[in-house]
Amino acid sequence: MAKYKGYQSWGRYPQVRQEAYRLHWRDARLPVMPNRFMLPYGNGRSYGDSCLLEGGLLLDARGLDRFIAFDPAVGLLRCEAGVMLAAILERVVPQGWFLPVTPGTRYITVGGAIANDVHGKNHHRAGTWGCYVQRFELLRSTGERLVCSADQNPDWFKATIGGLGLTGVILWAEIALKRISNPYIDGETIRFRNLEQFFELAADSDRDYEYTVAWLDCLARGRSLGRGLFTRGNHAAALCRQRPKAPGRRLSFPVELPFSLVNSTTLRLFNSLYYHKQFSRYQRAISHYEPFFYPLDGIRAWNRLYGPKGFLQYQCVVPPQDSYKAVEGILNRIAASRTGSFLAVLKVFGHHSSPGMLSFPRLGVTLALDFPNRGEPTIQLLDRLDDIVGAANGAVYPAKDARMSSLIFRKGFPAWERFTAYVDPGFSSNFWRRVMEKSG
Repeated sequence: MAKYKGYQSWGRYPQVRQEAYRLHWRDARLPVMPNRFMLPYGNGRSYGDSCLLEGGLLLDARGLDRFIAFDPAVGLLRCEAGVMLAAILERVVPQGWFLPVTPGTRYITVGGAIANDVHGKNHHRAGTWGCYVQRFELLRSTGERLVCSADQNPDWFKATIGGLGLTGVILWAEIALKRISNPYIDGETIRFRNLEQFFELAADSDRDYEYTVAWLDCLARGRSLGRGLFTRGNHAAALCRQRPKAPGRRLSFPVELPFSLVNSTTLRLFNSLYYHKQFSRYQRAISHYEPFFYPLDGIRAWNRLYGPKGFLQYQCVVPPQDSYKAVEGILNRIAASRTGSFLAVLKVFGHHSSPGMLSFPRLGVTLALDFPNRGEPTIQLLDRLDDIVGAANGAVYPAKDARMSSLIFRKGFPAWERFTAYVDPGFSSNFWRRVMEKSG
């Protein structure tokens, strides 16, 4: 066991004191920790405090990084929970397979993808990561080992998918992959003028495109409220003649600055330039899958842009009947606060239900935003956004959260009480402690 400052969330907030224990073998036992809690830790790409445990022991699963079996005839992969999505792609794409669902970074572990039931640009077609998990093995603090699937220990299967690492340590998992013809995406980017045009584009695009998402200029106001760039695409056809190369060496944000580079001036400049980055309203291109799915992966340690205080990400989902009004209200509040977001992503979720008890994606519209940590003013702004989301019967994403109240969590995740029966008695997290507190 060792204290190590490198164990933090991607948002780098909050800062906590904890120790770590590295897992190397899937047949190993967990350490005996009387009166002390544990928590699995993947690659630390959760943005808030769901991967942190003040005063506890993190079980670093990155040593569980072995491939166990792969059947290229049917695309069934079995690997240890510490394997990165990037490593899977390197192995299976040349054999004509792809991840069925992928988030905006490939630098997360399989165990983390299950624990957070991640989603991607194709939720309206494919649902969440949990929809493709065939089975996994769960190790409890008692030493009990459970192989879980839809048919075997099905309640543990449902509790662990989206269960934030609280039900035990996932040792290995079996995932059904997606067949592709090549590593290319046939994509389009369309500039839209306001929120109304976004909803029109989303309705038209979801019928014909597997992947859809929009970037918003969250500082725009008035008639331009909700303007942005809508991206949509499909895997390129087998006879695709263009062969764009994968991106070369990644850039890296080199230093730890004593201040944040993200402020109202730089945001306004960036948002304006990014909105007008293409000369025409409509642009089509064949690209390698990496820049299409993982644009931010091209910059190592991009979270350093926010300085030593880090940042808070806010992602919510609101049901379709209230989506326009709720998103409009959120954008108006952000614009009025003059605290914009470098990353503002808007996406429509489809009807696909996840097997996870605490899964975040559900039918509706999801908005994700990053805010520099300015202390109490930032917390107060996010609390005001919670008011809008709560009034619309929406939810806030636990994997991105570092401050939502117990009340907001319980309202957004009504299965929380049933889930508590599956929480390992030796496991906890900063997030779980916070949302399990009794609300006034």
